[in-house]
Amino acid sequence: QVQLVESGGGLVQAGGSLRLACVASARTNYMGWFRQAPGKERDFVAAIRWSGGSIQYRDSVKGRFTISRDNAKNTVYLQMNSRKPEDTAVYYCAARRGVGPSDTENGYDYWGQGTQVTVSS
Repeated sequence: QVQLVESGGGLVQAGGSLRLACVASARTNYMGWFRQAPGKERDFVAAIRWSGGSIQYRDSVKGRFTISRDNAKNTVYLQMNSRKPEDTAVYYCAARRGVGPSDTENGYDYWGQGTQVTVSS
């Protein structure tokens, strides 16, 4: 079992920046970030491989969000710049044991509790 703990959520104005962190109790193959806006499904945001060399983003965040990792701290980050009101959501980190990247919920085995991010216009 892998425990994931997110932090860094909060309120930010449109155009501002925020960095989320997710500490994992153990490393798997991939870590991902998802988000769920009120009344909507949970959507893929970004993913990264612990061993490096593989990063994926959803199209709407490319150029604004950056996913990174610190293997020494078992921590994955999501740097979010140029925030938009439509980025408001609960953000979840997730861990994937499988080989190869995935942008679907079913592709991940462990989930954090989520952290609320609100972008005001």
